[in-house]
Amino acid sequence: MAKARHEKKREDTTRANRRLAIKLGIVTLAMFGFGYALAPMYDLMCQAFGLNGKTGRTEAQAAAATPVDTSRTVTVEFTGLATSGLPWEFKPMTRKLDVHPGETQEVKYWVRNTSNETITGQAVPSVAPGLTAAHFKKIECFCFSQQTLKPGEAREMPVRFVVEPGLDRGVQTITLSYTFFNTDKVQAKRYGGEALAQGGQDDHVHHAPSRAPGS
Repeated sequence: MAKARHEKKREDTTRANRRLAIKLGIVTLAMFGFGYALAPMYDLMCQAFGLNGKTGRTEAQAAAATPVDTSRTVTVEFTGLATSGLPWEFKPMTRKLDVHPGETQEVKYWVRNTSNETITGQAVPSVAPGLTAAHFKKIECFCFSQQTLKPGEAREMPVRFVVEPGLDRGVQTITLSYTFFNTDKVQAKRYGGEALAQGGQDDHVHHAPSRAPGS
């Protein structure tokens, strides 16, 4: 009798251990699956909420759904400069472009690192007149992330944008400007300038004072 009870107890223990092993296996697989899916989930969240500069999909979808107003034309001018703390050549490859509100357009900026060391820069945009900023949407922009250039390296950087049809009809010209800052304070000081403020891009973003339409 005692032997039978012992055998039954051992069988119960074996079954319990087997169930525990199965549960642990399921948990392990679930954790592995979650970890595998975490990166694409993060990318989707970034695209949906504009985190980490990944705003392309949301803005592109909105632009695709925006009707094009072919009855009017707006001239968009492009300018750019690198601050004294950043030894880069930086300029727009297109100086001026006539666009219809609602249509997606793309231009490129050109940049070259003229120093003998690797440097990381951050571009800060500005839109003028200030009242037009709410209707100028960047779908893709090099300003969404930092740019790192090796000594002598040159690069073409695209900007995709749309001017929304809701723009005041009195506005005929918009100017999009970029200022490139060095992100390294010590390095920027060595070149005789200042780096991007610790608070980041938002500390430097500004909109030029608004002018009355047609002025």
